[in-house]
Amino acid sequence: MTGPTTSQPLPLDGLTVLDFTQVFMGPSCTQLLGDYGADVIKVERPGLGDISRNSFPDPDGQDNPIFLAINRNKRSVSLDTRRPEGKEVIHRLVRDADIVVSNFRAGVMERLGFGYEQLKEINPRLIWASGTGFGTEGPYRAKGGQDVINQAYSGVMWRRESPDIPLSVYPTTLCDYTTGMHLLQGILLALITRDRTGEGQKVEVAMYNSMLHMQMQEACMQLNRGYEVNWAEMPTSGVFATTDGAVCMVGGFTEKPLSAVSAALELGEDLSERAEFATPEAQFAQRPALQRIFRERFATRDTAYWLERLEAHDLLCAPVRTLEEALADEQTLVNRMIVEMEHSSVGTVKALAPPIRISGAGSSVRHAPPRLGEHNAEVLAEHGYDEAAITALTEAGVLR
Repeated sequence: MTGPTTSQPLPLDGLTVLDFTQVFMGPSCTQLLGDYGADVIKVERPGLGDISRNSFPDPDGQDNPIFLAINRNKRSVSLDTRRPEGKEVIHRLVRDADIVVSNFRAGVMERLGFGYEQLKEINPRLIWASGTGFGTEGPYRAKGGQDVINQAYSGVMWRRESPDIPLSVYPTTLCDYTTGMHLLQGILLALITRDRTGEGQKVEVAMYNSMLHMQMQEACMQLNRGYEVNWAEMPTSGVFATTDGAVCMVGGFTEKPLSAVSAALELGEDLSERAEFATPEAQFAQRPALQRIFRERFATRDTAYWLERLEAHDLLCAPVRTLEEALADEQTLVNRMIVEMEHSSVGTVKALAPPIRISGAGSSVRHAPPRLGEHNAEVLAEHGYDEAAITALTEAGVLR
């Protein structure tokens, strides 16, 4: 393993997590718990496993990069939880667990017999954490919590740079990741509360709530002024094609943004001195005209030239790059954001490192993502099952 390793103590060392999560929201949360020291036991469906094992065609099948990206530092138990014997296994694991995490639709864990009220009878100190699409009450409680659906429901999808641009999907899993991080925050808050009170806690987050909360400023303006803020509509900001690529410019955070942009683009005049652009209000009203001037000017030179000019006038700017280019950037390497792991089936795997640095504690990449059911015998033996019992469960199809 290469990447974040440390001789410092891991903050969550000694904690055991029973992980029922799948796809992205939940696994992104539990991977970070594992990165910072927790023993994460991933409970998967026999034969199929986590949905992300099979959601993307890949030569490595169930051990494809979509799964590998968010499931390191976990041990996999492939268990039929619908069978009474499977439920008994879970109950044994719960006795020694600190945290149970799931991201099913509302009510699924309860129907399985693993709801908070059911499991706290077994372990009163248990932290039971659930991420859903819309929450456990209300008209949408039974809807699936998919990322793109919540982009649409929450208002995020509606805003774009111009009304002329068709509505579209944001192509990175914005909702899943945000909600997964809120789920992680909730678990850490619950751990602090348990340390103070000695009592277990129920933690709930919803993708819908997370996406609304992401829009705190826009929502406050809408609720109190009836006005919709759209940061993509700022008149002196935008993305502009050059002769060899594109530049993202943020013409703000200076006393006279339009004056600075005019100078950087060598327009030969200060556009803010024109009557039609003289005030911020006028610049918003005349944004299409301003943007047309910017587009025409940016199209005359290459990206490097304009970046140098913009930076010389203290304007925020960046080249528009591909993910491949970003991953190869020196800053990515200096920040130690790429780790390498040796997987028993697929060989060397590269993935992104945990992004949080703590001065007095560390993170580590201890285990590559598990093969489906790889740790069946190991985990059950740790919880009191002898070899004969494990064999019997395997032959009965409870473990596979």
